[in-house]
Amino acid sequence: MDLKNLGTPESCVADFCLIPIGTPTASVSKEVADVQRLMKQSGLSYSMHSAGTTVEGSWEEVMRLIGQAHTMLHEQGIVRIQTDIRVGSRTDKKQSFGEKVTAVERILGADKKA
Repeated sequence: MDLKNLGTPESCVADFCLIPIGTPTASVSKEVADVQRLMKQSGLSYSMHSAGTTVEGSWEEVMRLIGQAHTMLHEQGIVRIQTDIRVGSRTDKKQSFGEKVTAVERILGADKKA
């Protein structure tokens, strides 16, 4: 296998939780808001939730955006940042994170009819 020429998946969905460490207070809502502004400027599809953010796009765009979030916060004086990332990719079909949620909601809707 030629690792130098091995590509990355065409697209992915990533759930990530970026954790600034060593902020003056326990609250990181200002930093989270800054990351959300960066997400909006990226043009990628994203959704904030209580445990982080889901973002989808090409592998390179998603990973670059997470790296840019780190750089932005470092430039704001945050010395240490830890990010947990869960990334999914698939080759059998294209499915957005919104479509995944809708599929489950459809099943739950059938429960109400039963």
